[in-house]
Amino acid sequence: MAKDHRNVSLRQPAIAAILTGLCLGASLPALAAGYSDQAEWAQRYDAAPRLAVTRSNTPVLSQQTLAATEQAIETYRQIVASGGWNMVPASNVLKLGVSGPSVVALRKRLVASGDLDASAGASPVFDSFVEAGVKHFQARHGLLETGLVSKDTFAALNATADLRLHQLEINLIRLRSYSGNLGERFVMANIPAMAVETVENGAVATHHAAGVGKIDRQSPVMMTKATDINFNPFWTMPPSLIKKDLIPRMQKNPDYLTEHKIRIFDKDNQEVPPSQIDWTTNQATNYRYRQDPGGDINSLGVVRINISNPYGVYMHDTPEKGVFGDDFRFVSSGCIRVQNVRDYVAWLLKDTPGWDREHIDEAIRSGQRIDAKLATPVPVYWVYITAWSTPEGLIQFRDDIYQRDGFGPTASSGVGAPLEQAIQPDSERPISAASARPLPMNDDEQQ
Repeated sequence: MAKDHRNVSLRQPAIAAILTGLCLGASLPALAAGYSDQAEWAQRYDAAPRLAVTRSNTPVLSQQTLAATEQAIETYRQIVASGGWNMVPASNVLKLGVSGPSVVALRKRLVASGDLDASAGASPVFDSFVEAGVKHFQARHGLLETGLVSKDTFAALNATADLRLHQLEINLIRLRSYSGNLGERFVMANIPAMAVETVENGAVATHHAAGVGKIDRQSPVMMTKATDINFNPFWTMPPSLIKKDLIPRMQKNPDYLTEHKIRIFDKDNQEVPPSQIDWTTNQATNYRYRQDPGGDINSLGVVRINISNPYGVYMHDTPEKGVFGDDFRFVSSGCIRVQNVRDYVAWLLKDTPGWDREHIDEAIRSGQRIDAKLATPVPVYWVYITAWSTPEGLIQFRDDIYQRDGFGPTASSGVGAPLEQAIQPDSERPISAASARPLPMNDDEQQ
């Protein structure tokens, strides 16, 4: 049965393109050149198209993805019924040129999941065919396509076929909950995939890598709307961060606030110098902390996108662009940081008179706080989808970072077992912001 699965998978244009590119002598040095100074994921992803999986233009939230995921479940049921796949010994890093029994195990594992053509043989040498298979596997699991098998890739390889099947089944329920009319234009932020899509007329218009909430400060699942944009925004520190983050940092570095251009205001909106506060106590919690605008220092970067919700979260730029080049982008306190945010904002404002790309860039260059209200609010969906398939047959998996799939904490290592209650309908059901009273946003009115 596994052989049938491989034959189906290897008809995928993406795999064929990868293997053809290698047979024609694709330049590995040219690929390496793509990993230069720019850390953002999109540039790396597109550096060598013949060695990369073609990105699907089908929205994750679509009937096509739902149908493809149903088919993927049938495929994985066959894989599980035939015994699943082998484990790959997680010892030393596996890379181009190394040899040994671990490479043989790696070949078998990649063939079993359709990431490598069985005709590539069973050689113990890690050759260019294996490297292409590893990159294909990494692309399906949201990992940077390095072609190196190290800790994170070993963990993904050694997740069992049974676990992946259950993951697909659980996420099929989530996908079905978004099978209605989501709007002609909408935004999807997939939290575990750390990705944002803008969708228009049934196709993905733009893709964006994202930074999302840390494990202990999770981004919420919700349905809401984008309403307005703040250019060069102030950032007001949420009260929850003052005690947890600010006080410890000030104890270590008394110049922290000054260095980061964060001002302190009392209840009368009068500025207070940091030296007047006793940082060894909780006195600091009685004040408000506001960071000056500026894309190079402000935590929100140059743009903030407001979305109505009861959690006080939003979407924004960041001065730390390098984060988008990381595999692990669970870095925020619940808000979502968006890569290539100017493209995202331009798409949101395309139907708002006076806000073409030239005016957006001009507003940012001004350095002044400028607000733009969307002519028509755009639906925004923050979702938690850890497994799905594209219509092209590319089956995608992401880490269950918030442990919502119903598996034990060791699931990512392949030895976890499903918990009795794998689905929590109430906790998984998206909350509509329209039905909840929004709390004040963590920002100031325009001044």
